Amino acid sequence: MAAISNLAGCSHGGNLGIFGETRLQFPSTSGLKTRISWASKNQLAVGHLGKSDMNSGVRMALVDAKIARSGDFSKPSDILAFDLVQGALVKWSPAVVVDRSLPKPPTAVFLHGILGSRKNWGTFTRRLAQEFPTWQFLLVDLRCHGDSASIKKRGPHSVSSTALDVLKLVQQLRLTPRVIVGHSFGGKVALSMVDQAAKPFARPVRVWVLDATPGIVRPGGDGEDHPEELISVLSTLPKEVSSKRDVVDALLQKGFSKDVAQWVVTNLRPTKSPGSSPSTLSWVFDLKGIAEMYKSYEETNLWKIVEDVPRGVHVNFLKAERSLHRWALGDLQRIHAAEELAVEEAGGVEMHVLEDAGHWVHADNPDGLFRILSSSFY
Repeated sequence: MAAISNLAGCSHGGNLGIFGETRLQFPSTSGLKTRISWASKNQLAVGHLGKSDMNSGVRMALVDAKIARSGDFSKPSDILAFDLVQGALVKWSPAVVVDRSLPKPPTAVFLHGILGSRKNWGTFTRRLAQEFPTWQFLLVDLRCHGDSASIKKRGPHSVSSTALDVLKLVQQLRLTPRVIVGHSFGGKVALSMVDQAAKPFARPVRVWVLDATPGIVRPGGDGEDHPEELISVLSTLPKEVSSKRDVVDALLQKGFSKDVAQWVVTNLRPTKSPGSSPSTLSWVFDLKGIAEMYKSYEETNLWKIVEDVPRGVHVNFLKAERSLHRWALGDLQRIHAAEELAVEEAGGVEMHVLEDAGHWVHADNPDGLFRILSSSFY
């Protein structure tokens, strides 16, 4: 998302401006796409960038995770953990200014849903980087999730505060996103970013809200997985477990699907705390904070962004054909009405349907999702 203001900082009390980008020249590596992970002194918080201390390293690995290049960059920050997936033609780093006259690489931000992580988007964005080599893709672990769970955040843990975290990160990285893609909870976060960012925008920005509505959240019907119930069940499990299989079995016994159970255990990592058995696994998320975030997701109403789209913003809703999320007829009618109104106001609202996909759109039909999203990167 492009924003105008050159604010040095930000607060909850006002709109946040996003800096322009800085450049670092790398040697040309034809045909390769890179993935940048910012190293951290905290091993649970890789993917950070800070303001000083040039002793921390950055590694640029090929898609097969081989180390391609290393260098000296800034120390980790206390905002969010992230990965930066870059196309082969992107020659830029957020750490060092080399030549401000060089063209700025177009950037897309990808946001996961509740109980997810930036890794959910890894395979998909590497494919995008291969197809669109001039683009870069910023993947973040939202507060209380993944490697960002080790970064202490003040409450409230809400859609708004989560969006502000991402705005602060892109400002610190001196990025100007042109595309923001959010799945489920991340979709509302994307809308909240538009709401809080300084306006007018420097250039058009496309926002993709994947299988989420702007208003009240309606859970799926009988036999479908309910995030609130899943969070509640997870809160009853031990903080350290001996195997992922035990957790999967426990969730299956509670009536959750095998797909959801196997997805949830991707949040387990080997325990590193003193006195713990080396064979145990621990959750990487802050479940109490996530419960608060999900409640905010259910209650947050962002219809105002859809029905009064800021100039230069195009909001795209994508409904999964077999979605676990219940799209009310009234919501669909309201989005279609907003489509017509936005055209008159020089904005844009558009509705899409992803065939043969449930709520996990990037896993159920990645080819279809790739075709739909690709229009934003030409």
